[in-house]
Amino acid sequence: MKPVGTSVVLECVVNVSEGRDTEVVAAIARAGSDALLDVHTDPDHHRSVLTLAGPGARLEDAVRAVARATVQHIDLRHHDGVHPRLGALDVVPFVPLHPDGSPGRPGTDLGSAIEARDRFATWAGAELALPCFLYGPERTLPEVRREAFGRLAPDTGPTGPHPRAGACAVGARHVLVAYNVWLATPDLAVARAVAGAIRGPAVRALGLAVGTTTQVSCNLVDPLVVGPAQVYDAVRRLAEQSGTEVERAELVGLAPAAVVEAVASTRRAELDLGPEKTIEVLLSRPGFS
Repeated sequence: MKPVGTSVVLECVVNVSEGRDTEVVAAIARAGSDALLDVHTDPDHHRSVLTLAGPGARLEDAVRAVARATVQHIDLRHHDGVHPRLGALDVVPFVPLHPDGSPGRPGTDLGSAIEARDRFATWAGAELALPCFLYGPERTLPEVRREAFGRLAPDTGPTGPHPRAGACAVGARHVLVAYNVWLATPDLAVARAVAGAIRGPAVRALGLAVGTTTQVSCNLVDPLVVGPAQVYDAVRRLAEQSGTEVERAELVGLAPAAVVEAVASTRRAELDLGPEKTIEVLLSRPGFS
């Protein structure tokens, strides 16, 4: 393995199980220091997504600091969000970036991300007593969620859940885009049917009850093949066939510039996209490199 001093640029999109206590979210975000690019918080999901990036050593140090703060501040025993979760520090995926900040495509080398993933899981198991399940080339995140503490034993850390923090899924993956589309109906069966209809190799989707309405919550795992516009249009078509309509859409976190640029500028506001929400723009801000 390369040492933690490597100059490889990585992104890490840390998902934590807190979306309502703004002071707790702020404390966790502060731990990310100058590696933090973005924080997205959702009180219905009861979840926050922190996007961090930078050269390997700085990025890995920042992720460890965020992990410590998360385990310190969040007690999963009092959690009731609608999003599936394994733990307080729920998902920690490492993503390789090109030197200019643009993400690699599926099929490109995941080696640096795998090394960072394995270092983090070993550290979190030993230092935080947090059971960690690896995903990436070996298995998918949905597989980990289904099989953790059943068919799958933790790859690092204790064999049982942390009493307050549960467990953590630590991944190495290519860039994905998290994208939510709200439906103008409280009927969860409709949202689940729409999610099932758009689900496929490039799209993972769940139908969720969110407040007084419903949502199709998506991970676009190859967003240059199936991007936000295609998903939005498919959801809208299926919603109309079910007698309802789309209320709005939301980008969760950041997207690669190429994903935004693939969408006509006249549609970007409707789709909650824009250059200010891209990885490359935020990585190029003064003083970040």
